[in-house]
Amino acid sequence: MSPVKALKNSFFELKNLRSLVILAMLLALCVVLGTVANITMFGNAVKLNFTGLPMAIAGALYGPVASLLVGALADIIAIMLVPNGSFFPGITLCAAMTAATYGFFLYKNQITLPRIIGAWVVKALISETFLKAYWLYFMYGGDYFGYWLFWRLIQQAILCVPEILLIFIVGRLAVNAHKRLESGYH
Repeated sequence: MSPVKALKNSFFELKNLRSLVILAMLLALCVVLGTVANITMFGNAVKLNFTGLPMAIAGALYGPVASLLVGALADIIAIMLVPNGSFFPGITLCAAMTAATYGFFLYKNQITLPRIIGAWVVKALISETFLKAYWLYFMYGGDYFGYWLFWRLIQQAILCVPEILLIFIVGRLAVNAHKRLESGYH
């Protein structure tokens, strides 16, 4: 599916009440995983959480627009509920881009390992490594290449295999369950 068609179809997914309810549940799961189920390592340089899982499921089920909203809103709600830092629009943009990437790769497509790996690599390199390192450098200063970029790469290397496998296993289960539910409603 072309990116323009994916955007258009994803936008229309937001008109369905059932879709909005499921997206709200995925948003809540994203907030919980981001605030409660996270691990910080090496001081605060590396933060591991699995918010990508509900974002990927939102992207697979409802497309890039819906998943972008889940990613952005999850970041905003999490910072309001557990203010362990200050709100910064650049970080919210990274969360939205991460979620939208999953939407572009997985929406209306078979959930395959190569497709998940492709989405993961794109989001890891662009939004979670280079762009987020830039925003952290902008916010806190320091050395972009020697500190921020280095630790973002370490974080993504640690998350690589578990995140890809979780999205593959849980994402397929979620999409199959969604298909069964949808077929029961018609």
